[in-house]
Amino acid sequence: MESPNQSAAQEFIFSAFPYSWGSSVTCFIPLLFIYTFIVIGNLVIITVVQLNALLHTPMYFFIGTLSFLEIWYTTATIPKMLASLLGEKTISLNGCLLQMYFFHSTGISEVCLLTAMAFDRYLAICSPLHYPTIMTPRLCAQLTLGCCVCGFITPLPEIAWISTLPFCGSNRLEHIFCDFLPVLRLACTDTQAIIMIRVVDTVHAVEIITAVMLIFMSYVGIVAVILRIRSAEGRHKAFSTCVSHITVFLLFFGSVALMYLRFSATYSLFWDTAIALAFAVLSPFFNPIIYSLRNKEMKEAIKKHLGQAKIFFHKTEDLK
Repeated sequence: MESPNQSAAQEFIFSAFPYSWGSSVTCFIPLLFIYTFIVIGNLVIITVVQLNALLHTPMYFFIGTLSFLEIWYTTATIPKMLASLLGEKTISLNGCLLQMYFFHSTGISEVCLLTAMAFDRYLAICSPLHYPTIMTPRLCAQLTLGCCVCGFITPLPEIAWISTLPFCGSNRLEHIFCDFLPVLRLACTDTQAIIMIRVVDTVHAVEIITAVMLIFMSYVGIVAVILRIRSAEGRHKAFSTCVSHITVFLLFFGSVALMYLRFSATYSLFWDTAIALAFAVLSPFFNPIIYSLRNKEMKEAIKKHLGQAKIFFHKTEDLK
């Protein structure tokens, strides 16, 4: 219970950021570059998928949607990180709740979408004759809408409950952005907070394990079919359509599992920060590279549209 001489905290201070100007600038520059690359890279993917008729397939529809979610997923945290590096390292209670909500809602939407993408690859490889009639544009839209609805509804009870907690005493948040466990550790209601930390851990574990199991089962079926293909070229072609998805899945879920499947285990502030950067910054940074540089159709489409853009600008300069 909150004591009379304690006042409820209305803002939190991020204590994981460096306080010296030199260190802050050293961290600011690469983080700004990464965020810019994430936004531009994903916008390029979305634009190319929309403009190129050959990419109007379920797989690229999901890739474009994932790129859209990635922009908002990183925008929920990175701009505030950049501001904290060069300015005030504080965030209001309401701002903290909003950051947690949008970070987790877009993150859960991505988890669901990666699961839907595994289902799409399973149908494409295991049931190629029925694939066009099953994976219709309508089903793609329904799956995407379902992923977003699931993502934006799931965190609401946790956010609503945290908003009712009193925060008193220390307001130093030992993290680089607002997340459930670091915020819950600052709550005054010790017993209740401990119980809810376990509940939050369980909810996240169920979400992650369910998605991992569904994706794993999809790829068991995919691998079984690929191994039955007689020609090496056919096996390589079938597997190449899954490589990008598998890489993104391992990169994203690996770092997320380290953070949210630890239960009672605790990490030092350094490792908490490193793991948070892995799934909040580095994973989104590599996604545009994986889906463009490792994808032949995407690379050709990007080159084509870049070539058209160059021709357009040259004609514009000549007219001047």
